[in-house]
Amino acid sequence: MKYALLIYENEAAWESRPKEEMEKLMADYYAYGDAIEKSGHIQGGEALHPVSTATTVTVRNGETLTTDGPFAETKEQLGGFYLVEAKDLDEAVELAARIPSAPYGSIEVRPVMDFSQEG
Repeated sequence: MKYALLIYENEAAWESRPKEEMEKLMADYYAYGDAIEKSGHIQGGEALHPVSTATTVTVRNGETLTTDGPFAETKEQLGGFYLVEAKDLDEAVELAARIPSAPYGSIEVRPVMDFSQEG
């Protein structure tokens, strides 16, 4: 089954890390990416630009409206995601727990719907 591992962390804390700490964290991310690629779990994933670059789109009464920024104000912001293949939720949770930002923020594990199967 596919799972989205959504990485949430406080952007201000992320951006204020000392250079050496950031370099170590990024090295850990590269190592994690290599490991889940070699294990065959990775299906995709990306880092996202800061929420200040977001645009929220709504359509009301046929009119498209846009608002700068994210949909909701939160303490933690979505910074990126991995799309993984895991045998079950337990394995997906194990993969999520190894994401380098897990000790600093939170990782939401969400099953991906598969509309390709009938019935």
